[in-house]
Amino acid sequence: MSVPAAQREREQKGFFGHPRALAHLFGVEMWERFSFYGMQGILTIYLYYSVADGGLALPEATATSIVGAYGGLVYLSTIVGAWIADRLAGSERVLFYSAILIMFGHVSLALLPGFAGVGVGLGAVALGSGGLKANATSIVGSLYAPDDERRDAGFSLFYLGVNLGAFIGPLLTGLAQEELGFHYGFGLAAIGMAAGLTQYSFGRRHLPPEANAVPNPLPAGKRPLVAGIVLVVVALVVTLVLTGVVSAANLADITVVVIIVAAVAYFVVILSSRRITAVERRRVFSFIPMFLASFVFFSLFQQQFTVVTIYSDQRLDRSLFGWEMPVSWVNSINPIFVIVLAGVFAAIWTKLGPRQPSTPIKFALGTIVMGLAFLTFLPMSGSSGNTTPLLMLVLILLLFTIAELLLSPVGLSLSTKLAPEAFRTQMVALNFLSIALGTAMAGSLAKYYNVDNEAPYFAIVGGTAVLFGVILAVVSPFIRKLMSGVH
Repeated sequence: MSVPAAQREREQKGFFGHPRALAHLFGVEMWERFSFYGMQGILTIYLYYSVADGGLALPEATATSIVGAYGGLVYLSTIVGAWIADRLAGSERVLFYSAILIMFGHVSLALLPGFAGVGVGLGAVALGSGGLKANATSIVGSLYAPDDERRDAGFSLFYLGVNLGAFIGPLLTGLAQEELGFHYGFGLAAIGMAAGLTQYSFGRRHLPPEANAVPNPLPAGKRPLVAGIVLVVVALVVTLVLTGVVSAANLADITVVVIIVAAVAYFVVILSSRRITAVERRRVFSFIPMFLASFVFFSLFQQQFTVVTIYSDQRLDRSLFGWEMPVSWVNSINPIFVIVLAGVFAAIWTKLGPRQPSTPIKFALGTIVMGLAFLTFLPMSGSSGNTTPLLMLVLILLLFTIAELLLSPVGLSLSTKLAPEAFRTQMVALNFLSIALGTAMAGSLAKYYNVDNEAPYFAIVGGTAVLFGVILAVVSPFIRKLMSGVH
């Protein structure tokens, strides 16, 4: 039965002039980010707070190792989610069931006691978030024709949903944790994800047929082999955990090693392929220093949820008119700046046009500014207790945001522009692997942080990032030459 023209028009312009389906993707992503950042905002302190304060009393180094490994697993899971969508189930089904898995994870954290809740909950949220993150973006793209002038604006609306959720989540879950307890905070994250899932369930019918398509179906004869590989990997992980080779304390370090091996394997496979041209091979080589810059950047940026959380708990003066602000509220500062400044940066790049900095220079500037943000902690070092003014941390997180807007938005775009025709998906996967590697490293580095002797940590970590950024800027002409016309 054909759809009436008037209804088609409403479907295509039913959400601020955009396809109505965008509203449902906007909503599910907003609530997923609400639950994700809301939970992550209280996760580190839950792991190391004393039992009397409602926590699990882990050493701080172990707590940050778990948080770093969990964050790395989220980005590793985007690759798994994309593969399942492309080969087995289609993006829409993977997104829907990933949302259910996320909600189950938050419910587990809220209801299961102790380490059982942490293991089951974080595992489910990480796998589900990866599946949702990979496929929501893909489905948004499917709402528009390649030449639809609304496309960029649609992604901007979608990105607004991401940051609204990231802003509100830590505020509400932090307040729930402060007033009622950690498990109420985790429960609120579960309720938020349930709201997003419910709203999305009613809107699934508005999605285009492409959202359910399986672009490259896995032949039936190969499915037993894939299932066997999955079982072997699961069995290996369980064995390593039960024998103590993998523990909570070294989880971030193990994750870093796994991601490095995966990334090197990806680069080797692409560069050694006979299916790419000489120009494409040079472009892949040019992506290597950009991959490293992304890794360095996210190694610092993702410490919002490790070192900055500990700093906010133990060094920040959180008093507001006689009331102490919850620790997790600090995680809402960066999303506010992103919402305010994203449009400013877009306008600057548009105004500059061909005169704007090259992509390698943007990456270099982003890495340098990120390092400067850590060096800005140094003037407060040497004091003890909760003495750092809140305004100083706001300034530092403003630098975090400026660095993010210089580097993060262009990373995914760059990976698609440099990708060989035969390896488009793998290059996007490499970009996610750089984020995964940096996130896991943020957990590994945090074990060297100590509030009683923090100056060396901030000086070394911040100084290394600045030095790397300067080196990248110096070699940027050589990188641009390898990019062979890509800017």
